[in-house]
Amino acid sequence: MRYAYAITSALLLGGATATLALQPTVAQTAQNEPGTIQASAPRAGAPMSFADLVAKLQPAVVNISTKQTIVQQTQANPFAGTPFADLFGGGGSGAPVKREGQSLGSGFIISPDGYVVTNNHVVAPGARGAQVDSITVILPDRKEYTAKLIGRDPDSDLALLKINATNLPFVKWGDSSRTRVGDWVVAIGNPFGLGGTVTAGIVSAVHRVTGQGGANDRFIQTDAAINQGNSGGPMFDLNGNVIGINSQILGSQGGGNIGIGFAIPAEEAKPIIATLMKGEPIKRGYLGVQLGPEVNGDVAAALGLPKNRGQVIAGVTAGGPAAKGGLRAGDVVTEVNGQAVTPDQTLSYLVANIDPGQTARLGVIRAGKPVNVNVAVAARPTQEQLAAEINGGADGFGSDDDGDDDAATTAPASGNPLGLAVQPLTPAIARAVGVDTTVQGVVVAAVDPTSDAGQKLKRGDVIQSINGTPVRTVAEVAAAVTAAKGAGRNTVLLQIARQRMSNFIPVKLKS
Repeated sequence: MRYAYAITSALLLGGATATLALQPTVAQTAQNEPGTIQASAPRAGAPMSFADLVAKLQPAVVNISTKQTIVQQTQANPFAGTPFADLFGGGGSGAPVKREGQSLGSGFIISPDGYVVTNNHVVAPGARGAQVDSITVILPDRKEYTAKLIGRDPDSDLALLKINATNLPFVKWGDSSRTRVGDWVVAIGNPFGLGGTVTAGIVSAVHRVTGQGGANDRFIQTDAAINQGNSGGPMFDLNGNVIGINSQILGSQGGGNIGIGFAIPAEEAKPIIATLMKGEPIKRGYLGVQLGPEVNGDVAAALGLPKNRGQVIAGVTAGGPAAKGGLRAGDVVTEVNGQAVTPDQTLSYLVANIDPGQTARLGVIRAGKPVNVNVAVAARPTQEQLAAEINGGADGFGSDDDGDDDAATTAPASGNPLGLAVQPLTPAIARAVGVDTTVQGVVVAAVDPTSDAGQKLKRGDVIQSINGTPVRTVAEVAAAVTAAKGAGRNTVLLQIARQRMSNFIPVKLKS
């Protein structure tokens, strides 16, 4: 997450068993068929009541619960075999033990023959060592069905179930692209296991980016109360159309609602569900880069670029699509296939939504000049593969503080605008601070704690470039800082190597 707060999801877990029903031969109409609930939509101002709308829609909203078996490893009793064994938990041998678990969430029926949409985290194992034994779908009339898991997509947090039934009430997708901030919405679900519960509110934001990255980091934000157990339930507009799937909340310390909930837009969810229904895999684009900072105020000031337009490339995976296309660390990608890279339309989002095999035409700022780079987009690896590839802290750096005790400074850190004392990087120092011996630059020997750099860098960091200009000596660092000040910039962008990771950090100069 890029935000300082954590986004919490409603109760996790999942699994599935069951049989696939045949398509019904009798045509039915959707619960939200146009013209059937017109009286519910207000013509001006707040509605008098949501009762007619809810009465029509609620039969298609279901409760979803899972049963699971959780295997836990116990610690051996150190007093086993002694007279004290019974006083300290018996003769535990450390053998695995099994216990039962469950999860609870919501969903909605999208066809009369029993296809049900929900969140992936509602039906996925939520604990290490957990195995899902069954998924149960309970309709508002309390009829229960064992569900079959048709498919799920962890990246978008969507899942599709099937129950063996016919002539079921169902609802249809709406067009979330027409949703506007201030529109009324109604959320129906099963928070806290209370049974069918309805809340109403307005759309607080559209295309909200939470910082999770990827093809689906774009949500509808609402102040309609969404609590634990609402996950997977539908968000309706006042015409009764499903415009979102309630999935996340920004909660209080107790996990309760504080008026900030997030729903997956229907325009994002509908094609994924359609693909899962066909039994096909979800494919997303991949460049093979490590993302640096967005071009926000400090980065824009350092590079002399417009604010909120573009993202810095912190690193390029060797042999990956970006490397083959000629993209470099330090490049600023401002466009993808003619679409601007912005905080609301991130580079990660744009690339992930390109089909593998297609070409991404990237607009790039390199060393202050615009260039075009064409990259053949590959298929995105799994989350496990990506986690293994990117080994470091959340900010792209590890947390170990390995400096060189013998590093000599050439000047006090407080005696220059950068607030750093540096010296040339030698192979011996590189080994001492844990960077590859092929890395070139200057190593930070001391920092001025009163400077901006003192809050962001530490002893042992290696500065590879300043505002795109490579630096190898103290004099080159001073020249780069002087050039930045001469251009009227009070911020510089440093390329920093820390152990195995690299990133770009904007640093304000001392006056």
